[in-house]
This record gives sequence, C-alpha cells and structure tokens, in this order.
Amino acid sequence: MKTAHYYWTIYLALWRNSVTREMQFKVNFLLWIVVELLWFALQLAFMQVLYSQTESIGGWTRWQVILLVGISNLIQQLFTAIFLTNVNDLSEHVRTGKLDFMLLLPVNTRFLISLRKVDLGSFINASFAGVVIAYAGLQLGLHPTIAQFLGFALVCVAGISVHYSIMFLLATIAFSTVRAQGILTGYYNLFNIARLPDGAFRRGTFKAVFTFVLPMLLVANVPAKTLMGFPSAPGQIALLLAMSAVCFVVSELFWRWSLKRYTSASS
Repeated sequence: MKTAHYYWTIYLALWRNSVTREMQFKVNFLLWIVVELLWFALQLAFMQVLYSQTESIGGWTRWQVILLVGISNLIQQLFTAIFLTNVNDLSEHVRTGKLDFMLLLPVNTRFLISLRKVDLGSFINASFAGVVIAYAGLQLGLHPTIAQFLGFALVCVAGISVHYSIMFLLATIAFSTVRAQGILTGYYNLFNIARLPDGAFRRGTFKAVFTFVLPMLLVANVPAKTLMGFPSAPGQIALLLAMSAVCFVVSELFWRWSLKRYTSASS
C-alpha cells in the first residue's frame, strides 16, 4: 500500500506539471484539439460515403461501423493522452543522456518514462468519441447490461495496453539505433486499421498478422462486439486479454535486455 501511494503521489505531480506546461501554450493546445476533431469528422464522413453505396460491409451495418469508429478513436485518444508522447521521447532520452539521470532516481524507470507527460487535449477528444459511441448506440437500440459495460471497459484498457506495449517495445530499438521515431510513426499510422470491421477481411495472411502479431483488428472490434452482444465476443475478449498480457511481458523482457546492454550516452 505504501508503494502504491508513493507512485500515485508521483503521478499526481506529473499531472500538475503537464497541466502547467500545456497552459503555457494555450493556442497550440486548442489548435491540436481542432485538428484531431476534424480528422475524426473526416473518418465518420468517409464511412457515410461508403454506406451511401451499400447496406453492410462484412455483415456490419452503418451505425455498427460508426460505433466501431467511435470506439477506435476513443482508444486511440486515450492512448495518445497517456502514453504516446512519452514513448516517442524514449529515443531522445537515450540520445541526449537523460536516461542516465532517470536510472538514478528512486522510482521505476519504465514507470517514469511511460507516464512523465500527459496530453490533456486528447482527453477532450476522447470525450467527443464517447458522444459518438453513445449516439450510435441509441441508433442501434442498444441496452448494454452492467456486465457488458464492465467487459467493454476491460477490453478498452486491454486495447490501450496492447498499443502501449508494442510501441514501447519498438521504442527500445533506440538503444541500438539511437533514433526510433520513424518506426513509431509507422506503427501509429496502422491505428487506422482498427476502425475497420474485421468481417470485411477474408481469412488469410493480412487478417492473421493484424490479429495475432499486431492485433489491430482486435483492439476496437472486440469492445464494439462486447457492447453489441455479438456471439463471438466472449472468445475474442479472452484472446484480446491474452494478447495484452503477452505483449506486455515481451516488451518488459526486451526492455530489461536492452538496459543490460545500455552503456550510457557518454560512453
């Protein structure tokens, strides 16, 4: 309990620092919110165009896909708010030697690197995604049970954990290459796959890779199916939770292996 309180106190201090930093550049803060909202609106408009030509895609109706896009954006924005900037900064910590200082602090280094900054604007954008999810749910006539809500929250956390673990693992490549931003940007661009219904893809290499190697198709599809009560949801929930655990363990092992090989920026 003392350890949990200690880390919670540190995290609150990091939040205060992030709020202070964001408020120093208010215009930039507001502009990024607008840009992200416009991008979200374009995604929804794209789906509207697709469904003006067809009734369903892979067995998914218009409002089911809009619900999926909302959930995908919610997960992406929450990940961005909590982890993205921090993971991207890891290669700079290695290059500039800041990691040396972090390793000396009386706190878990991965905790500090992963949660050092908070993107407050992404929380606001996540709330807009929540509005779209709620509206799509009303159009579908959904009445989720408490168990479905809890399951939805659990798999959303698992989806965020999958993105975090994989991007953190990719970021640790910086121990060998010094810079890893290009790799991270490439992975982040794959987030767009998560807003597509998995039923739209036939079984094959593409679907297998983005289900079991880079589980993009699970991250948003499973929460959506949980809310809508799809028969396949329980099995896919178990798969997503398993993938989340595996990704985190692999990223932790690779992180520890990389630290053993790290000889500081000055050597």
